[in-house]
Amino acid sequence: MRILIYGAGAMGTSLGAFLEGAGTPCEYVTRNAGYVASIRAKGRAACLPAEMHGKYDLIFLAAKQRENRAIAQFLLPFAAEDGVLVTVQNGLPEAELAEVFGADRVYGCALGWGAEMVKCGDGYEAVVSSSERPPRLALGAYGRGERLEEIAALLRPAFCVTVGDLAEVRYSKLVVNAAFSTLSALSGLTFGELAAKHRRLALALMRETVAVAKAEGCKALVQNGHDILKFAGSPFAGAVLPIAMRRHAKIRSGMLKDIEAGRRCDVDFVAGAVVRAGEKRGVPTPLLSRAVALVHDVENGLAEISPQTLSLL
Repeated sequence: MRILIYGAGAMGTSLGAFLEGAGTPCEYVTRNAGYVASIRAKGRAACLPAEMHGKYDLIFLAAKQRENRAIAQFLLPFAAEDGVLVTVQNGLPEAELAEVFGADRVYGCALGWGAEMVKCGDGYEAVVSSSERPPRLALGAYGRGERLEEIAALLRPAFCVTVGDLAEVRYSKLVVNAAFSTLSALSGLTFGELAAKHRRLALALMRETVAVAKAEGCKALVQNGHDILKFAGSPFAGAVLPIAMRRHAKIRSGMLKDIEAGRRCDVDFVAGAVVRAGEKRGVPTPLLSRAVALVHDVENGLAEISPQTLSLL
């Protein structure tokens, strides 16, 4: 089986490293020539998009979402006749990808670790900042899911794999990301600092996402063996939150890093995806909507990255 990881940044490269560590060879594609050189220096197969050739049986999509339709159209000719696309992006990206690949060839995967690309000498390395061993991931099908168990079997030597309803897979991670990644982008704080110092605000954002998830038909949102649906509604949630976030305490949002580097971030595809789903279901998300707008203000230089910015919510 020929496996491609398209978008070999921190998460894509770490995904491939875990797979290869379990004996599953992968090929990597990224637009960043420096990353390509670093991956090749470690003896792995990597190239720029213009250098791609042949067909792939399984394509993991780990690129930024801003150009998803164009990326899917680019990748389609490189997919084998029965090849499938597994997006490991955050948010709710499957519907747009299915418009290109078809629903039955699209799968969604939520990765249970954090990673960042760091400069190492003349190259780069993906450093995993939080993960259990084995690392966790959750997998679901957008369409009929005829190859769901096959994909899960391929992943199991490297990961602790949960197979479930795609909406529940997605919202289990979105409950955390829509709150903590967004607040980290606004404040510059780590997830642990947010859980300790701004837990009421974080919980308010989480509860808006939970309300949307329920409207989408989610019956349970399981993370690390705990149901976030029950947790978010508990009167003790505020006290437990810093403990629950301990494993991710040192993480700063990837959106924060994008803004600091002068790039547009993916807030529209994370918290913004929850807002749009809420609009379709008639579920109000006023705090999430304000948070998304405020992130854009930060991007545009109208607000600062600072803990004080959270008071504007």
